[in-house]
Amino acid sequence: MRARLGRPESRTVVVWAALTAVICGLFSAALATWAAWHTARPLPDATETTAIVAEVLPGREVNEVETGAALFTFYSQPLRPRDLKALLFPDGGEYQQGTTVATVKAVPPAAQQETLALAQRRLSETGWRTFPPHVEPDVTCRAGGGCTPTGGPSNVSLVARRGDTALDIQWLANPSIDGTYLTVAVYRATPPVVLPAGVAGGLVGALLGGLVFAWASRRTRHPHPAANGVTVLYAITMLFWWAPVLLAGSSMSRHHLDEPHPVWHPLWEWLGQPGLSLFFVLGAVCALFALALATVPRRDADRLSTAATEFAH
Repeated sequence: MRARLGRPESRTVVVWAALTAVICGLFSAALATWAAWHTARPLPDATETTAIVAEVLPGREVNEVETGAALFTFYSQPLRPRDLKALLFPDGGEYQQGTTVATVKAVPPAAQQETLALAQRRLSETGWRTFPPHVEPDVTCRAGGGCTPTGGPSNVSLVARRGDTALDIQWLANPSIDGTYLTVAVYRATPPVVLPAGVAGGLVGALLGGLVFAWASRRTRHPHPAANGVTVLYAITMLFWWAPVLLAGSSMSRHHLDEPHPVWHPLWEWLGQPGLSLFFVLGAVCALFALALATVPRRDADRLSTAATEFAH
């Protein structure tokens, strides 16, 4: 392999090869984790969800249970081929982990803080790992911009995890239009196979990405007729692939620091997928064009072939 690819021409080539390997490894790892996520158990049904609410919040009557349609949904429905256009642009962010949601519409028998304390105690007693509650203050926003707290009741959420099940209890400061005061969303935690699948997929993707870059880089050295075109296409590919990753990674980091998460968002969301998947597709198209151009015969190879033919005659 070393004799075929040769030594890199400069440190710059090494840096670009490393960036290519990393980005290919990240996307292949995300694909592998997506496949591994589907080893999770189906979402809790209405019976299991109602039992959880009764266990955590005794005395609260569940008025309605909306069972999740799939492990991951697009606008609360399983992803279908006809949704691909909307998934690419502009609604990719609607592809999210499915949940089963129980709603409680009866007037709460106790104050919000008392109910919160009861839920924390019951979660601890029944083997759930709880996280600090997240409080969203009630605010008033002015037309000219800027919001200030009203001092009124706040929306409060409490998340917890037990085994492969996680839940999110939300107390609304004011009832919604249909009279809902409290919701309990139940969903599945990350399956154990996701981490090794992501590592394996990432290593394979990084290796293949590095080898393909090395081949194309070696192949398109001057005087290759498409050297400049390949360079431009490669630069566009890196821009379309790296920019969403850096943007999404920064946003997701702040989001996880601001709110507790018993289950981290899947790897592909950290890469801006599928919310920014249009950029990935455009980058992939540019990469394929660049590889196609790299297969064009080199001028020096043509001259050598011609000289060899003339010498033979």
